[in-house]
Amino acid sequence: MTSLLPALAAACLLAGCAAAPAPADTRDQFMATLQGMCGQRFEGALSYAIDPNSEFADKKISTEVVCTADGVRMPVQVGENRSRTWIFTRPAAGLELRHDHRHPDGTPDAVTMYGGMAKEGGTARSQAFLADAYTARLVPGAETNVWTVSLSQDGKVLTYRLDRHDKPRAEFVLKRVGG
Repeated sequence: MTSLLPALAAACLLAGCAAAPAPADTRDQFMATLQGMCGQRFEGALSYAIDPNSEFADKKISTEVVCTADGVRMPVQVGENRSRTWIFTRPAAGLELRHDHRHPDGTPDAVTMYGGMAKEGGTARSQAFLADAYTARLVPGAETNVWTVSLSQDGKVLTYRLDRHDKPRAEFVLKRVGG
């Protein structure tokens, strides 16, 4: 059998056989989708919150997609508050979402840089991120957090959803501004 392998390989080369392409990694596709949105602005509001008195209630929420060498940043403005940024990166371990919270002077908030890695099964337009151990230690009760970030097929609607203990806690629906 071993003497047949070189002959089969040569025959395949002559016949133009090609190796099956590796399946596309949806985490790379999602990052490419975000990077294709660089410079775009989205505005909207809280569409659902478990707490009707949420700090997000009745406030305009907006973000802009900012691409950097390290990933994608989305500064989030809630009313006049500009303290939040969603950060998407693609480390070797997978696809990561972090929530960077800052005071007006730029110093980090006590509750910042929480988030986690994307779980299996995402798509080029939607990924779900599971809370990591750091988040579980930092935010009591957040050990089961799942943040899902989705973009509509036409690229005009960005949805950010938070689930905790398998129940929805909040959802923002933001529409692309200008086009």
